Amino acid sequence: MRYGICNLSIIPLRKEASESSEMVSQLLFGEHFKVLEKRKNWSKIRLHFDGYEGYLDNKQYIEITEEDYTSLSKSETVLSGELIDFISDTNSNLSTICIGSRLPFYNAKKINLGDQEYTYEGNIISKKLDKQYLLKTAFMYLNAPYLWGGKTPFGVDCSGFTQMVYKLCGYQLSREAKQQATQGEVLSFIEESEPGDLAFFDDNEGVITHVGIIMKDNYIIHAHGKVRIDRLDHSGIYNVDLKRHTHKLRVIKKII
Repeated sequence: MRYGICNLSIIPLRKEASESSEMVSQLLFGEHFKVLEKRKNWSKIRLHFDGYEGYLDNKQYIEITEEDYTSLSKSETVLSGELIDFISDTNSNLSTICIGSRLPFYNAKKINLGDQEYTYEGNIISKKLDKQYLLKTAFMYLNAPYLWGGKTPFGVDCSGFTQMVYKLCGYQLSREAKQQATQGEVLSFIEESEPGDLAFFDDNEGVITHVGIIMKDNYIIHAHGKVRIDRLDHSGIYNVDLKRHTHKLRVIKKII
């Protein structure tokens, strides 16, 4: 078995081994994974954080030892807390990283990827936060453009948005909306929900295709065109700009 880590700011995870293949997710700096299959130009990988699988360009990651993979998997998770910031290597070369990037083996502003040491001087996130911080974190993504497979304030999809908000507060969600819907406790009514709970929405075939974070007073923040705030009722999401319902409510889940 081979192992790897993302050493660039944001790289695409693709459905198939091709640059023209659909982007199903992204890896942020510092995310580590198992290499399930390595070809000449592409590797099929499984992320440690959420078990999600896809293909990476071999030029866009570095290999690490099994020992480093195991140590990272057991060590404290420290994330970058700035919307965008820089790390510098020992030669003072700068690399950009965005919020939610992992800082491997972080200690006294130093991080390590394989044999390379970097310095990061920005704010860090390393603790579980109270539920009230979920919405505060979600507002950092407000107006971020929708991007299928995206996980950053520069482009995010609905489940990438909810996953990253929960991750930044110290909690783990699966990658896709239909996977996230299997987590947590079912609530029968909107009135039972609290700010920070998740609402899921399905299509005409009953497949869950959308998720958002419930706010107080029957509002919801979700990624649809952009990360936006709309009304939530028993039918679903009422888009305040279009003046119509855009998503049909399926289930409400309390994760924490």
